[in-house]
Formats: sequence, C-alpha cells, structure tokens
Amino acid sequence: MAEAKPKTSPKAIKFLFGGLAGMGATVFVQPLDLVKNRMQLSGQGTTAREYKTSFHALFSILRNEGVGGIYTGLSAGLLRQATYTTTRLGIYTILFEKMTGADGRPPNFLLKALIGMTAGAIGAFVGTPAEVALIRMTADGRLPADQRRGYSNVFNALARITREEGVTTMWRGCIPTMARAVVVNAAQLASYSQTKQALLDSGYFGDDILCHFCASMISGLVTTAASMPVDIVKTRIQNMKMIDGKPEYKNGMVLMRVVRNEGFFSLWKGFTPYYARLGPHTVLTFIFLEQMNRFYKTRVLDG
Repeated sequence: MAEAKPKTSPKAIKFLFGGLAGMGATVFVQPLDLVKNRMQLSGQGTTAREYKTSFHALFSILRNEGVGGIYTGLSAGLLRQATYTTTRLGIYTILFEKMTGADGRPPNFLLKALIGMTAGAIGAFVGTPAEVALIRMTADGRLPADQRRGYSNVFNALARITREEGVTTMWRGCIPTMARAVVVNAAQLASYSQTKQALLDSGYFGDDILCHFCASMISGLVTTAASMPVDIVKTRIQNMKMIDGKPEYKNGMVLMRVVRNEGFFSLWKGFTPYYARLGPHTVLTFIFLEQMNRFYKTRVLDG
C-alpha cells in the first residue's frame, strides 16, 4: 500500500504567509527602499546629481524631511507586499510542490528558475499599481514644494492617479516591472533554493535560521547584480510626468538615455542601497516565511 502523501498547508495559507512575510520585512527596510529610489532618480536627465553617496542621501533626507521622512511611502510598500509578494511566493510555493517528485526530490535548477520567473511576472502585474504609488511617494521629497504630488497615503495616491491620469496609469511601467520581476525571481527564488540545498548538502548547516540567513544573503547579492539595469528603467518610467501631453520616457528609450546622459555604469547607480535593501528584505522575508510555515506545520498539520 502506497504511503500517504504528507500534509501540506492550504493554498490560501501559502498566499497569506507569503504576503505577511514580505510586509514584516518591509517595515524594517522601507528607509533603504526610499534611499534606493532617490539614488536612482538622482541626476535624472541633465540635472546635477543631488546625492553623492547613499549615506549623503540618507543624511540629507533626515536633515530636510525629518525621521518620519525616511518612512515616506510605507503604506504603499506594505500594499505592494500584500499584492506582489503574496501572489509571487504563493504561486512559487504551489508550483514548487507540484514539480517535486514523488520521492521528494526537488525540481532541478532550470525548473526552479522557470517557476520563479512565472511567479514573479504574475505577481508584478498584480502589484504594479502599488509599485507606481510607492515610487512616486518616495520620490516626492526630492522635488520643489510646488512640484510635489503630495499623496497622503497609498489609497489617496491610487484614487488621485485614477481620477487625474486615468485608471491605466496605475499600470504604467507594467512591462519593465514584469521584466524586472522575471529577472529578480529567476535569480532570487531559484538561487535561494539552490543555495539552501547546497548548504544543507555540505553537512555544515542544519535547516535553521543560520542556513536561511546565509542562503538569503547570497541570493540577494546575485539578484542585485542581475536586476539593477531593469530596475532603473522601472523607477524612471513610473515616476515620469507628461510633458506637453507626451510621456517623458518610452520603454525602450530609458536605458539609452541613461547611458548617453549619465554613463554606462549609471545603470548600477545606487548599488549599495539596492543591496542594502534587497539583502535584508530577502533575509527577513524568507526567515519570516520559514518560521510561519514551521509553526503552522507543528501546531496545525501535526497537532
């Protein structure tokens, strides 16, 4: 008689835990996300760079906008995680389990990457409205007072974007957002799973927080290097304004304009805050997710 398949969490729980893990991580890293966005917009077009380094940006924001200023856009960051991360990690977990062999053998590296890209693209589409609000809210403080959009929170932002610019504007930059998500998830989710498996196979690590931390930091580094050029396209497009009724950027023109006006290595502008944000966010998200899954398994499935 075949052995009964081990109990797994319901799909709704997988989605819920994915979102909660991402939201918990965002509370800690929102200031880093704000600095990353400001650095990517610094020196946009022909203007001089406002910030010389990440630390200069951070101290400038604290000096000019106060401690509360570094948490500007937190509501949008939380909604982004509630939509994008919930969908992304939920779909990834479900597909990962579907592709796991009957003997418990996990999917190979290529399949993990494909699962990650699929989960990321779907999650990015769902999360684009919150992403647009997040970029605009975190960028607002760098503008002169008379040019600021002045959104009070993410729901105010989404309502005003819909009313003032049309509902389709909430999906502005959807293509580069999805492209970025494909790159991020192929790198992040697959490299995390692969690194974690390699660490466990080494015999030096157990399936514990230290293993999750090391795997997450390596995963975050790979993701940062791979995704920054796509991320700056997404940031510039979602923050742009209409000039004489025409968009400031078109999807394919951003990279060329950045390289021409700001130099090739400007595509990696803000590498430090990007990784400083992505690394800890990756670490915290997977730690929270692993701990919630373990708690649910212990208390509910095995209880």
